[in-house]
Amino acid sequence: MPTRALFAAVAILAAWPAWARDVALVIGNENYRRAPDVNSAEDAADAGAALEALGFDVHEGRDLDAAGLRRALAGFHADAQDADRMVILVAGHFAHAGAQGWLLGTEADRPSLGSVDGAGLPVATILSIAGERPGAAMVLLGTEPLPIALGPGLTGGLGDMPAPQGVTVISGDAGTLAEFVTDVLAEPGQSQAALAAQAEGLGVSGYLGDAGPFLPRPAPPATDAGAAETAAWDVVRRLDTVPAYEGFLRQYPSGRYAAEARAAIEAIRAQPLLQAQKAEEALALSRDRRREVQRNLSLLEFDPRGIDGLFGPGSRRAIAAWQKANRIEATGYLDADQLTRLQAQADRRAAELEAEARARQAELDRQDRLYWEQTGAAGDEAGLRAYLKRYPDGLFADLAQERLAVFEDRRRQEAQGADRLAWDQAVAAGTAQAYRDYLRVFPNGVFAEDAQAALEAAEAAEGAEAARASAEAAENALGLNGFFRQAIEKRLSNLGLKPGRVDGTFDDDTRRAIRRYQEARGMEVTGYLTQAAVVRLLAEGL
Repeated sequence: MPTRALFAAVAILAAWPAWARDVALVIGNENYRRAPDVNSAEDAADAGAALEALGFDVHEGRDLDAAGLRRALAGFHADAQDADRMVILVAGHFAHAGAQGWLLGTEADRPSLGSVDGAGLPVATILSIAGERPGAAMVLLGTEPLPIALGPGLTGGLGDMPAPQGVTVISGDAGTLAEFVTDVLAEPGQSQAALAAQAEGLGVSGYLGDAGPFLPRPAPPATDAGAAETAAWDVVRRLDTVPAYEGFLRQYPSGRYAAEARAAIEAIRAQPLLQAQKAEEALALSRDRRREVQRNLSLLEFDPRGIDGLFGPGSRRAIAAWQKANRIEATGYLDADQLTRLQAQADRRAAELEAEARARQAELDRQDRLYWEQTGAAGDEAGLRAYLKRYPDGLFADLAQERLAVFEDRRRQEAQGADRLAWDQAVAAGTAQAYRDYLRVFPNGVFAEDAQAALEAAEAAEGAEAARASAEAAENALGLNGFFRQAIEKRLSNLGLKPGRVDGTFDDDTRRAIRRYQEARGMEVTGYLTQAAVVRLLAEGL
């Protein structure tokens, strides 16, 4: 909150009638496990600070699953029994069926009409609680137009839900709602009708009474000249940052708490680590911004041990290591200048990696084409097999497979019954042992060359199975949802690596595209993604 707004809020609170009790419920579901993040939900949740500054007792919840949503609403309802006014602000993914709607919990996984009551919070329940304060209740519902997988009977979004008598309902984009709360609702003395008239870009329904203000203007300040200063000092002490103390001193340079404010500033500055922590806290980094910091660190090969938007020990160690490498005091906390420096370095490294990758890919493609011209281009079976042995995922792999199939079909037609039956059984089994069995019975059979090539491939695959399982487990641990998988496939497609359909499903075509990507960038070629590969792949696509 800016310093001027902070002291304005303090003045309002100091003069607010002691008997007034207003309550608010603020829920922001930003991070969904199986759906795109609702980024503006965090902004909506942050609007709770504006309501708190207006004197509301605020119940907050962030990233709640269905059970957490129900607990939050139950706790709020119990506390709201003696409230004068009520504001409920919820943001996240919604689903609806006709006039019924639900705010979905963060664990929602393709809920249907038959299961959605267990996957979210009915909007009708929220509205019913608000209906207990007719004329003094406002409900704000925020979301973003993002895709979410839903089962039969449900449609994404808010739908059209009738408001109870005496309740004002405002709905729409979560970020716009947050601005409405902080810029419009935070100005006392306006009726519901006057507030609704300023809800630009939002839907408004329900009660629009203009007989009196929704939030009365505070009474004139008390005659005690020191009351506002004391209230401001209490707020500043809770913030406990250098900017807060400096703002207080600008307002009260010779006040009764001026000496304490200056002493507090000196104490913070005498402890560099604490000062660094306070500087980062003052930046109020969103979870998305923290994820970006973690991605940048990873791109620069400072491993934060996860890209989750939470600065735990791994992130702090990575920040400190980056600071040390840049001859900055290694506090593990960032300030505004360091954020800019980190971003610039990451952008530059992403561009360097892109250039390196393009040059390596061009050289690999040149060698691939040259080897094709020397082997498979002639169209003979030996040349085609030689090409596929060296380039199983090569530029001409599909063509080589198609041409080899012609030879195999011809042999199948010419082969005698027992030979052909044994070969078909070996192919159906597809194991190294099945090909060995064929060669043992038909060492000079019509399909002996095919069997030998298939045996070598199967043995290599079996030998790599443990490594593949480990790579697959590491990729699964990343928790990539459908949104990120589609973004990865789109990036692979833009690179000309042919990942197949961009549908969020990693099939054989996608795995081959990933292997090509890894080979071009000098990574371990597994066909499965690591955190470093995801960071680099998406960073190169910016």
